[in-house]
Amino acid sequence: MRQIAIIGSGPSGFYAAEAALKAFGEDVAVDILDRLPTPYGLIRAGVAPDHQSIKAVSRRYEAVAKDPRVRFIGNVEVGRDIALAELLGFYDDVVLAVGAPEDRRLGIPGEDLPGVFGSGAFVGWYNGHPDFAGLAPPLDRPGVAVIGNGNVAIDCARVLAKTTGELAGSDIAAHALAALERSAVRDVHILGRRGPYQASFTLKEVGELGELARATPVVRPEDLPDPAGDATLETGQRRVVEVLRRFAAAGPDPAKPVRIHFAFFHRPSRILGSERVEGIEVALTRVDEAGNAIDTGETRIIPCGLVIAAIGYRSLPLEGAAFDARGGRFANDDGRIAERLWCVGWAKRGPSGTIGTNRPDGFAVIERIRAEGAPPAGRPGRAGLLAVLAERRVRPSSFADWEAIDRAEVAAARPGAPREKIVDIEALRALCGASV
Repeated sequence: MRQIAIIGSGPSGFYAAEAALKAFGEDVAVDILDRLPTPYGLIRAGVAPDHQSIKAVSRRYEAVAKDPRVRFIGNVEVGRDIALAELLGFYDDVVLAVGAPEDRRLGIPGEDLPGVFGSGAFVGWYNGHPDFAGLAPPLDRPGVAVIGNGNVAIDCARVLAKTTGELAGSDIAAHALAALERSAVRDVHILGRRGPYQASFTLKEVGELGELARATPVVRPEDLPDPAGDATLETGQRRVVEVLRRFAAAGPDPAKPVRIHFAFFHRPSRILGSERVEGIEVALTRVDEAGNAIDTGETRIIPCGLVIAAIGYRSLPLEGAAFDARGGRFANDDGRIAERLWCVGWAKRGPSGTIGTNRPDGFAVIERIRAEGAPPAGRPGRAGLLAVLAERRVRPSSFADWEAIDRAEVAAARPGAPREKIVDIEALRALCGASV
């Protein structure tokens, strides 16, 4: 019997579990550990609340979790409740699927001022992650700067710009919905140091900004390159640029009070303020033939009371696993960290790709595990883990506990919404009573 522990219950963890079931058949036991009592990782706390269709993939993970060969063991933090070395003593293989939960820092003066947040924290706030429920980002000034030219930056801008009526049918956290109802935000600036050709938005994300009830996207015509160059772009990027050209041609809608400004060729240089954020200074740039952003020598100050840095994420080091500090991920050889220790998803390759990218990645790593051959028998597996947790008075949660939480959240949903997330960790734990 192959005994595998997977640390992390997000997409990469569940795809790895699914792969293990297919690779080893009936001769496998898979335990999926998570520090929270709730599974699904970024599906629950990272995907935008108004993108419910994307969250539907959790039904696939639910089928994996309910397989008799699999156990979800929540409310257990590796590195605090149990050491990685101990898990390697209990299991034949340990797979790190912990994602990249830490926001990358900007590395500019002023980023420690109140009112500066990483996108992971801000998204966690409006998605009801227990770690960020008390964040209280300031929404009392008209201007917000969102730094980054990817989909997360657009998600943050869209949530800030939507009416609460547009968000009411989503699973946005109640505290965020209430704060947005009182919001004074009227100008959201999406800052990118390069231009439209280098932006990493997808067509769906950009297109949605043209369909908002009270907000209008603003693109400066002078930021758009000669249309003749569009033919050299890949299809997806060309379509994104076509949408940006339509926004530029239409101009801002005077009937809509909120504007989402695409500030291309803006490199943040410092954040201004004394007691809190008052503005952001940017260096204006141009893009050279190699695609690099080059400062022009000109600067601009954008007044704002909130700065959100959507510039990427990092995994957190874990004692006993080699870590690539520069890359912000675990040091690995195509998923192998060390003997019987593996990583998948963002923990393996960094924060890149879509949710679906994690599936072939997980299957490839499990195939490498299978190719290693059968390990020596005799490791206690789940029984060893649960015995040590009991000794340490750590109370793990089960998938049945998650189902109880799920029922409670669904029952508490406001009209039209799929659920009302419970954001207090102790309240979540209070609903857990089923046996692992």
